[in-house]
Amino acid sequence: MTRAADREKERRQMEKKNIDWANLGFTYIETDKRFVAHYQDGAWDDGELVEDSNVVINECAGVLQYCQACFEGMKAYTTEDGRIVTFRPDLNAQRMADSAARLEMPVFPVERFVDAVVQTVRANSAYVPPYGSGATLYVRPYMFGSSPVIGVKPADEYQFRILTTPVGPYFKGGVKPLTICVSDFDRAAPHGTGHIKAGLNYAMSLHPVMEAHRNGYDENMYLDAATRTKVEETGGANFLFVTGDNTVVTPKSGSILPSITRRSLMYVAEHYLGLKVEEREVYLEEVNDFAECGLCGTAAVISPVGKIVDHGREIVFPSGMAEMGPVTKKLYETLTGIQMGRIEAPEGWLKVIE
Repeated sequence: MTRAADREKERRQMEKKNIDWANLGFTYIETDKRFVAHYQDGAWDDGELVEDSNVVINECAGVLQYCQACFEGMKAYTTEDGRIVTFRPDLNAQRMADSAARLEMPVFPVERFVDAVVQTVRANSAYVPPYGSGATLYVRPYMFGSSPVIGVKPADEYQFRILTTPVGPYFKGGVKPLTICVSDFDRAAPHGTGHIKAGLNYAMSLHPVMEAHRNGYDENMYLDAATRTKVEETGGANFLFVTGDNTVVTPKSGSILPSITRRSLMYVAEHYLGLKVEEREVYLEEVNDFAECGLCGTAAVISPVGKIVDHGREIVFPSGMAEMGPVTKKLYETLTGIQMGRIEAPEGWLKVIE
């Protein structure tokens, strides 16, 4: 690193907010700016960065009456060489476009989405935690129907917004393998909305996950609603399995949310670690044959699963309840290494903010 680069890195560190980065939780902290764009009369306006964190809408707004809303989750990081980057925001943009179309909401253009993310993160760069702190800046783009709707129909007006908040590691004190249970609830119906990031999907998952917690489990494993024989996902993460011969397997279904983290991990497995990968239907009866299991998503990247309980029958993975399995750990270390700039990223994966 050159002296000029060293000075620039030092300047950025000095401008950071006075926050105890090492002890941040995974909770909301208000930042200085947020992006807001309005859809009216059939078009999106230019949008702008604003200071007010409050959203003011009519009591009969479409989002309040009929849950017409979708969102995305992503992060901004400080890399080892001091850059601020986001990870594959174009894929978040496309997924939100798919969600909006399914919910009869106007699509916010992909290019504008990425530009708005860049604007918002740059405006809140003082809240991007320093490299090595274990913390990141969580970025939440979201869209909702804002005009009054009393009949069951799409709203006429919408807001697209992006908020940011610095967050600590999803799991404090290190990542410990989870114990999950096979749920009696259905997460998504065939031809329903399971494949999009709609707020309504998460609302209906709250009761099942709280029931799981009350029964001593960390999460639920949802099965397909049609046959209840195939693994789908949890309320907020995709499954990833590893076979005894180190093949990485992820369930395939039309009602699973297409996780960007999962897609990236499968690429890393094949192209960085030289492993065989499979995206296919996974039957509950074969889960006992896998060597490792993990849940993948933006918040924690990979959360190892040590045990699955199916109505009293325990499936304990050979990787155990003490730590990540060896393949899961390599996947985690490689992807986080890419995100943090320690490992060279595939072209287009890191969007540099500054």
